[in-house]
Amino acid sequence: MYTQIVKFTVKPEHLEAFKAELRANQTGAALEPGLVEMRLFEEKTDPNSIWAYERFQDKAAVEYHMAQAHTKKLLTLAKTALAAAPEVMSLGETTPAPDHSKQAKPEDDVFVIFFVFKIKDGYRERLIQQFETHITHTRQEEEGNILFDLYTVDGADDTLAVYEHWRKESDVWDIHFKQPYAEVTGALMHEAVVGELEQYMHFVTEIN
Repeated sequence: MYTQIVKFTVKPEHLEAFKAELRANQTGAALEPGLVEMRLFEEKTDPNSIWAYERFQDKAAVEYHMAQAHTKKLLTLAKTALAAAPEVMSLGETTPAPDHSKQAKPEDDVFVIFFVFKIKDGYRERLIQQFETHITHTRQEEEGNILFDLYTVDGADDTLAVYEHWRKESDVWDIHFKQPYAEVTGALMHEAVVGELEQYMHFVTEIN
């Protein structure tokens, strides 16, 4: 599996055109044999920041995707529509492996978080080990959790990425963070993360 997160920072005057082209690219990619999943999101507090979560069968499927006409059209528009080059993060899986078997219910007001954070020297393995316990408990014991994955970022040993889906926002603040394992993780995070945690939290809404 080849997984990546891409962040686009779009110029306001090009936002609607770029979103339309992203959706067209998503539609085209859905027909590609190597695509597993592509989801698009915009930040709640900054709609000019667009996130893509993409999973392909392998690196060859990514190369095939990049060679398609719908992707080339998007990249051409990106040259004028983006305020900066896209941030492409190639991700490495941790234990437990990503599990996307749960589905949102029709009544869910799905709450999605991208949490991509920098860590101090000496904390990487401790955090990864703690998240193994944290994620296992979260998936098994919290009804409000739909998806919770931790990834390493290729070429950036000082960075980890969390990708989460919850049935509603209160499942995070009122339930999840009050669990004993989450409190242990939180204490370690405050010790290990560079700067304030809040700067790395991106709350997003899916673009349909």
